[in-house]
Amino acid sequence: QVQLVESGGGEVPVGGSLRLSCVASGVTNSINVMAWYRQPPGKERELVGTHNGGSIIKYSDAVKGRFTISRDIGKNTIHLQMSSLKPDDTGVYYCSLKYLFEEKNYWGQGTQVTVSS
Repeated sequence: QVQLVESGGGEVPVGGSLRLSCVASGVTNSINVMAWYRQPPGKERELVGTHNGGSIIKYSDAVKGRFTISRDIGKNTIHLQMSSLKPDDTGVYYCSLKYLFEEKNYWGQGTQVTVSS
């Protein structure tokens, strides 16, 4: 069973930076896509970006140019480097893992990010 644990959340001022990490355990296939999602207060969960473990990294328009996703394949870890943070970036950030050719998405428990003005 895949388990994902996020860390690195906290409160930062507008314009600040924060780095989130997520460690996956129980991974049985290295061919997978990991992603970051976030859920702003009172809103639905939304995609932040994905990393396929190779060269394909995608970002939502809301974070493009400000956030960077990286992966350490050998450690089954994904990071989210966030900069130029805005109040709209506030929310619970989740990482996920999905094996190719499978429907199920595995989720972490989330980590809170608060950007204060």
